[in-house]
Amino acid sequence: MSTSKKVLVIDDEEGIRESLKLILGEHYELILTDSGEQGLDVLANADDIGLVLLDIKMPQVSGLDILKQLKEQDPNMNVIMVTGYKSVETAAEAVSLGACGYIVKPFKSDEILEKVKKHLK
Repeated sequence: MSTSKKVLVIDDEEGIRESLKLILGEHYELILTDSGEQGLDVLANADDIGLVLLDIKMPQVSGLDILKQLKEQDPNMNVIMVTGYKSVETAAEAVSLGACGYIVKPFKSDEILEKVKKHLK
């Protein structure tokens, strides 16, 4: 019996969503959203999401704010932050808010696969 857990990707950049889809698509079921609000909505209505890949830098609401709301909705949800800014402070703040790690863009596919495999609950 395979319990395929879904991976939710929240990133406002289509190129990043496409890259993640290419890397993870054949291994996991993905849900791609382009805003934090949309991502939170998906999370509220789906019960089999095992991991969230969340962009830190988004136009309307920052990834850190989404992370806080997401953790309020589901404190046990595993979240990996995706950041294009080599800003260690922001990533460290995300980890202190409950993210289980972060990936810096541009990322390598094996790095993504390894992190997703490790943190998918």
